[in-house]
Amino acid sequence: MKITQKLKLEPWHHGYYNTRKGLNGGKRMSVLYEKLETCYKYYQSVTDFVPRVGLILGSGLGGYAKNMKVEKEIPYGDIPGFPVSTVQGHDGKFLLGYIGDVPAVVMKGRVHYYEGYSMQDVVLPTRLMKRMGIEILFLTNASGGIKKGFQVGDFMMITDQISSFVPSPLIGENVSELGERFPDMTHIYDPDLMNLIRKTAERENIAIQEGVYLQTTGPNFESPAEIRMYAALGADAVGMSTACEAMAARHAGIRVCGISCISNMASGLSDEELSHLDVQAVADKRSGDFERLVTKTIEQM
Repeated sequence: MKITQKLKLEPWHHGYYNTRKGLNGGKRMSVLYEKLETCYKYYQSVTDFVPRVGLILGSGLGGYAKNMKVEKEIPYGDIPGFPVSTVQGHDGKFLLGYIGDVPAVVMKGRVHYYEGYSMQDVVLPTRLMKRMGIEILFLTNASGGIKKGFQVGDFMMITDQISSFVPSPLIGENVSELGERFPDMTHIYDPDLMNLIRKTAERENIAIQEGVYLQTTGPNFESPAEIRMYAALGADAVGMSTACEAMAARHAGIRVCGISCISNMASGLSDEELSHLDVQAVADKRSGDFERLVTKTIEQM
C-alpha cells in the first residue's frame, strides 16, 4: 500500500509552522518566513534598489510622493501573498526613491488588524522592508488626543507605547531569521532619533508635543470609559496602528521613531461625534507641516 505523508501543521496564532522542507534547503521553515521570502524574491525580481530608511504614511500624508524623487513604484497587489489596504485614504503601494540624498522606501497606505488580517500579515510589510535593507523605520499616524493640553491638529512625537490591547506580532514559535525570542523593548523609540526630531521641529518652527501612544484593535472609536482607563495607564494618544509595527521593527533590529497627528480629541473629551472623515480632514489640513517635518528629519538620517 502506498502511504502519502501529510503536511503537518501546528497552530501559530493566525498562522502555522510548516514542518516540510523550506526554501533554505532542508531546514524547517515557518509559513510566515517562507511567505516573507516569497515577497522578497518578487521585490528582487523587479528592482535592485536598497533603501536605508522606511516611512509608513498615516492619514494626511497620502500626497507625500511630491517630497521625494521616486525611482520605482510597486503596488501591493503585485506582490504574491502581500496584504492590501481596504481603508479609505490608504493607497496600496511602495514608493522607492530618495528623500534628499537618503535612499528610502515609503509605504503609501498600511494595513490594519481590524481589516481582518492576522497580526502576522499586519507586520509583514515592516519585515519585508527589513529584507529590502532598511535600518530606520519612521512611523506616522493620526490619533485621538487624551492628554490634557493637547489640541486638535497638534503633532505628538511618540516616546513610548502601550500595545497590551492588541495581540503581539511576536506570538508563536520564534523565527530566528527575524529576531531573537525575547527582544528587549526598553527603548522602542530610538533616543537619538527623537533628539533629531526635536531639533528639526525647532529649526523649522513647528510646534511638537511628546507622549505615549496606545494602540487598540479598532475599528470602533473608544468609549469614554475606555479613554479614562487609558489615561490612567499613562496614554497620551490612542489609535489603531503603529505599536505593532514598532514592536516587529525592534524585534528585527530596526531603529524606530514616530510622529502622530492629533486629529481629534478622544471620546468623552469633546462634544463632537467622532468620524473617520473628520480625522482625515484634520490630518489633510496639517499635511503641509507634517510633510515638512518628516522630510527635513529624514534628510538628516
